Amino acid sequence: MSSALSLAVVNALRARTPGAHSTTHFNHAGASLPSSATLEAIHAHLWREATEGPSEAGVAGREQTERARTLAAQLLNARPTEIALTTGNSPGWGAAFAALGPWRSGERILVGRHEWGGNLAAMRLTAQRTGVTIEEIPSDSCGAVDPRALEAMLDDRVRLIALTWLPANGGLINPAAAIGQVARRHGIPYFIDAAQAVGQLPVDVVEVGCDVLSGAGRKALRGPKGTGLLYVRQDFLSRLTPAFVDTRSAPLNTNGEPVLRDDAVRFESAEASLALHCGLANALQEALEIGVENIRARIDSIAQALRVELARIPGVTLLDQGLERSGLVAFNVAGLDAVYVQRNLAVQGVVIGSNGFNYTPLDMESRGLKQIARASVSYLTTEAEVGRLLDGIRALVI
Repeated sequence: MSSALSLAVVNALRARTPGAHSTTHFNHAGASLPSSATLEAIHAHLWREATEGPSEAGVAGREQTERARTLAAQLLNARPTEIALTTGNSPGWGAAFAALGPWRSGERILVGRHEWGGNLAAMRLTAQRTGVTIEEIPSDSCGAVDPRALEAMLDDRVRLIALTWLPANGGLINPAAAIGQVARRHGIPYFIDAAQAVGQLPVDVVEVGCDVLSGAGRKALRGPKGTGLLYVRQDFLSRLTPAFVDTRSAPLNTNGEPVLRDDAVRFESAEASLALHCGLANALQEALEIGVENIRARIDSIAQALRVELARIPGVTLLDQGLERSGLVAFNVAGLDAVYVQRNLAVQGVVIGSNGFNYTPLDMESRGLKQIARASVSYLTTEAEVGRLLDGIRALVI
């Protein structure tokens, strides 16, 4: 396993990560392990709230909120005014979708086969109420969403193109930028769910050409659960009217009328946790200091090595598609329920994830899958940890 991050650097990062000493963690796609400094940033603000009063401590917290916003903009090649801090990936994506305004019967939403189940739930509820149709964009021979097939589907009734960049049930990486080129040529709104991408891949919102992009703090960024990022392109913002506002997102003017913010803060709430924003700011700073290109190189090296070794174990079937792959390695063990595999490994101190049909229903149905086991790696993952995971799986198939 070679990458731009040396073993000495990785060991130093692990030394500052409490969870690295207590668990063999292969569920970074679910939630990764935060650093001591991230935990300390959260605790420090909670202590300020406890000793000074929550409102009085807000000055320091708001400074960290703006720091997190600036760092997120740097990470995504956006402007700070285009970044909202949310409580997670789905709340951000869902808020932007709900803000698109009234739908008309006959309008179309085009989605990739790998769309996150939570996003589909929001879209399908809208479809049930309004008569909008949701249609699947064909995939190419490698399983990725096909930009040429998308272009062939377009007409003036298409209101939204939605893409989950890195699926939750496999290591495929969809061609987000190529899809964006199609969307831009035709002037169609383009939403990207980048929950698994942010912090794992270099993300340039200008390059991918999206109008909205959502991300999670708890995954590759190693930030606290309950945090997320929402990018909204400045020129697209005026087309979005949030379904919910408060004194932060739409403060009242002198006439008592609500005035929507002219930046992405129109998607934020006055009730946000400033302590979690402090933790998120630290996690973003750490990711930028390490370098997302370095993170991507190490994760790719580890994941590819893991795939090679898993393929050598009798009874193990790899389920990843695509030419370019992420750090999420999907597999099944013949004759064994994925949840059983997950629980058995947990007894051995090895944590993996397992996904059911609801996570990515279109892709699971297309491939005849009911569930998958998934081992998702981090730049913190070591060869010794990979060895423990493989030994645990081998013990299951004996």
